Amino acid sequence: MSAPARVLVVDDSATMRGLITAVLSSDPEVNVIGQAGDALEAREAIKRLNPDVLTLDIEMPNMNGLDFLEKIMTLRPMPVIMVSTMTHRGAEATLAALEIGAFDCVGKPGPGELRPFGDLAEKVKAAARTQRQYSQPVAAVAPPPSVADFRVGRKIVAIGSSTGGVEALIAVLQKFPANCPPTVITQHMPPTFTKSFAERLNRLCAPVVQEATDGARLEIGKIYLAPGGERHLQVSGASAPSCRLIDRAPVNGHRPSVDVLFDSVAELAGRNAVGVILTGMGRDGAAGLLKMRHAGARTLGQNEKTCVVYGMPRVAHELGAVEQQLPLSAIGEEILKMTAARKEGTE
Repeated sequence: MSAPARVLVVDDSATMRGLITAVLSSDPEVNVIGQAGDALEAREAIKRLNPDVLTLDIEMPNMNGLDFLEKIMTLRPMPVIMVSTMTHRGAEATLAALEIGAFDCVGKPGPGELRPFGDLAEKVKAAARTQRQYSQPVAAVAPPPSVADFRVGRKIVAIGSSTGGVEALIAVLQKFPANCPPTVITQHMPPTFTKSFAERLNRLCAPVVQEATDGARLEIGKIYLAPGGERHLQVSGASAPSCRLIDRAPVNGHRPSVDVLFDSVAELAGRNAVGVILTGMGRDGAAGLLKMRHAGARTLGQNEKTCVVYGMPRVAHELGAVEQQLPLSAIGEEILKMTAARKEGTE
């Protein structure tokens, strides 16, 4: 058995520090080695205790969590899990933190919540195990092809991601031209965060990116992100493919689930689809991607070296669901190759 993950809890609220500590201490594989009430205390505690992982509040006195995170990633890179309020402002700040290099995020619990902080302990353990090189600079993103240079075919693209997915999706989707193939995405993310993430992607990418709504038609040049929390995203309608949001119990512990999305794409589109599984904890999406491949779809998986967590792509690869494993930087371009219309007609 490996040594417990050593965690420093940083939050300006003593009550919240106590709650996070209690949740983490209930797992024998996690050891909370200290607490800090602000960035100044945290800086001294990091030097003294050398934790494996930090949980970090966004809003704190003296120095906010985003500014402190930037200093950490510059001076002492380490895995950081952001703890945020479930508000639009909190979501925007958390997404910025994930782009800076935070490992993952959790939402602060609301009144009467049965499982406060959800799978925080699992995220802490995954963060402690990660081999990610936090000091590596982010590579510059090449401009996407112009509309004139890309002739879209008939294929639908389905993408699934979890931990590390914010950075990964930005890297992939920034390669897409404005006339990209219809694309549906399930990214594991707290409720209320997905709307802000869709808005952020829409600002950063050439195509239109929006949170999926029930009945929305799949159209060229549009990307649809599954809303977090309450329902699963599927696609349906052979003559006019569209998004469907369905009420159903969590699958693989998640709602929305990547498997639910991939299953529906396999049934609707078959060989006229491309499935992509990116960085993430667990196994959600692996079985669905295998179903897509059996139905004739092209399938891609992110390789281990470029994953924040090589969980979902690893299981998919071991099942035989992945046709090609590629570094993150190559996935966007490969999707475009697979979905471009052929010269003699469309696919």
